[in-house]
Amino acid sequence: MSSSRPAGHPLRWKILALVLAAECMDLLDGTIVNVAAPTIHADLHAGAATLEWIIGGYSLAFAAGLIAGGRLGDIYGRKRLFILGALGFVASSLACAFAVDSAMLIACRLAQGASAALLIPQGLGIIHEVFPPSEHGKAFAVFGPVIGASAVLGPILGGALIAANVFGSGWRLIFFVNLPLGLIAALGAARLMPESRAVKPPRLDLVGTVLAALGMGLLIYPLIQGQQAGWPVWTYLMGAGSALTFALLVVWSRRQRRAGNDPLVEASIFSHRPYSAGLATIVVFFAGMIGTLLTLTLFLQLGEHFTAIHAGLTLAPFAVGTAAGATLAGALLVPRFGRSVLQAATLVIAGGVWWLHEVIGAHALHTGSLELIAPQIVVGLGIGMTISPLFDFILSAVTKPEVGSASGVLTAVQQLGGAIGVAAMGTIFFSTLTHLGFVSAVQRCLIVELATTPVLLLLISTLPSRAREAETAAVGATALPTAT
Repeated sequence: MSSSRPAGHPLRWKILALVLAAECMDLLDGTIVNVAAPTIHADLHAGAATLEWIIGGYSLAFAAGLIAGGRLGDIYGRKRLFILGALGFVASSLACAFAVDSAMLIACRLAQGASAALLIPQGLGIIHEVFPPSEHGKAFAVFGPVIGASAVLGPILGGALIAANVFGSGWRLIFFVNLPLGLIAALGAARLMPESRAVKPPRLDLVGTVLAALGMGLLIYPLIQGQQAGWPVWTYLMGAGSALTFALLVVWSRRQRRAGNDPLVEASIFSHRPYSAGLATIVVFFAGMIGTLLTLTLFLQLGEHFTAIHAGLTLAPFAVGTAAGATLAGALLVPRFGRSVLQAATLVIAGGVWWLHEVIGAHALHTGSLELIAPQIVVGLGIGMTISPLFDFILSAVTKPEVGSASGVLTAVQQLGGAIGVAAMGTIFFSTLTHLGFVSAVQRCLIVELATTPVLLLLISTLPSRAREAETAAVGATALPTAT
């Protein structure tokens, strides 16, 4: 069906439901695995580094393949890649459920991330294809409530499934949640979706794809393995190698563009300083947020001995606050106050994090769910006020022809930031735990999160004062998933 038809595709709202099913599958997978982490840790006798790979490996593989996944949809057809990604996600989730050891579970989690990298990028293109321009706003507006509900229900559902322990399955049942959603998405797409691809399909930049994946791997591997290995010289060499690899990616992309080829990344986007600062903002923000939420989950279950469902319910106020903050920022604050909303939100997060630090310090290992509600809502409000408009502010720094490439890089960097947060905060938590105990471990992670506040304020001050009108609204809307 041609996207030029004013009325759009006759089944466009059902197609949107399939795209949302895929998004929810990705979201639920991240939130549920976080809640299940301590149970997996105990059942598989996973060490700290292994646990970080089980959680963060998904985001790493997702980030490494995300830009190439979008490009493959342009080349071979978005419907085809959507179905392939959904079936791959189902298969890898089933393999996760039957993993016999930590190594197999890590490999299957990496496969899940790679499948998501094929699946998720197709949604934006499919929506633009089946909806007329006049309905894009309505279509993207549906993302917020659905994703917000998934973020709230994910930890609770995960905790309930673990508590149910059907047939002694323990944590394994959480991966079966993906099966109905993935099969609905794949089978529904096969029946309802029209095929779509770029009018002038680009060629896949294999060298650029390898360089992007290698750079991410060289960054994350030493962060996860370094503490266990005692931070030998090779960890620092790999970190330096990551920076060099990303620099080579920019050089290669420029060379490809000069030669008239299609680079994986439009190198011109990095010539906009506010955009480059925006990438740094994304890394710092998501690394701190996701890492902090993970360490709180570990503290509640391993330190406080909360059950998985108790921990899931305890952390629900984060998602509630985030949904409220996103609505408040998008509808009222950003249109009126612009970039200053992001700066105010950063201070709100800092206030909530300090409140959490003080509450846990006062109650130690007797911290109850009720004491954590108010500070969590405050942190969530700040997170929602940031996530909702942040992507559009950053994309305002690039030209309209560059928005597609810039959006893909932003989303990949968001996933990379999540993997960095799991690796860095997990390392801080477990290394502190060994010597000082659970309370000091979680408090130290909260102090690290607080330390990012001046960095974020400085980076945000370099962003454009007003946001781009969002054709990329779904990018910001789907940023929460991996966070909760």
